Amino acid sequence: MIVLLGVLVVIIGFATRRNPLLVVGVAGIATGFLGGLSPQKVLAAFGDGFASSRAVTIFVITLPVIALLERHGLQEQARNLIARFAKLTTGRFLTLYLVLRQCFAALGLRDLFGPAQTVRPLAAPMAEGAAERRYGALPDKTREKIRSFTVSADNVGLFFGEDVFLAVGSILLITGFANSTYQTHLEPLQLALWAIPTGICALLIHGGRLLRMDRTLERELLGAQDGLATQEATK
Repeated sequence: MIVLLGVLVVIIGFATRRNPLLVVGVAGIATGFLGGLSPQKVLAAFGDGFASSRAVTIFVITLPVIALLERHGLQEQARNLIARFAKLTTGRFLTLYLVLRQCFAALGLRDLFGPAQTVRPLAAPMAEGAAERRYGALPDKTREKIRSFTVSADNVGLFFGEDVFLAVGSILLITGFANSTYQTHLEPLQLALWAIPTGICALLIHGGRLLRMDRTLERELLGAQDGLATQEATK
């Protein structure tokens, strides 16, 4: 049971907002030592994990490319593009993004969108640009709220869309475990079909929250502008 102290290291590290890579690395080393492994075996375990999960390090290639595009004005071009669509508000844009994210995830295209490759360089600036076109300069608090809703649209779309795809890891894990443990004959198609109503409900619920954000922004920003105008008139 003492090896579970590594989980405590992860909890403390995330609670204190330490670097996630550093927290996971320290937790892995601590777990290895508590389990009686030698330093050589701990290092070998890290090497085996890295060699068997090389796809995880694909960000080493994508992040410099995205950074280079941003340096040459990718976010500015995204804002200029969204400004051409007068009727596309922040809530409507994020709802459209949610629909696309969920549909593509249901087809197995999980990496077509994502926080690093789409949300930060494209989706978030476009959502902010839609709000700036209507309300002008945005307060930092409002800007952070729009970014958080953009990330939520990506997460909800992926989470409830990928289970509709037959070959996703979670579906295969559930069917394999159920069939081997309970001697059933559960097929991936059965789970995928049951995931469709859940995905539709998630789309309707979170899509409604995204559309409602337009009214929230209008109430907060226009109310703040009216308050400033009243203060200036009374001076």
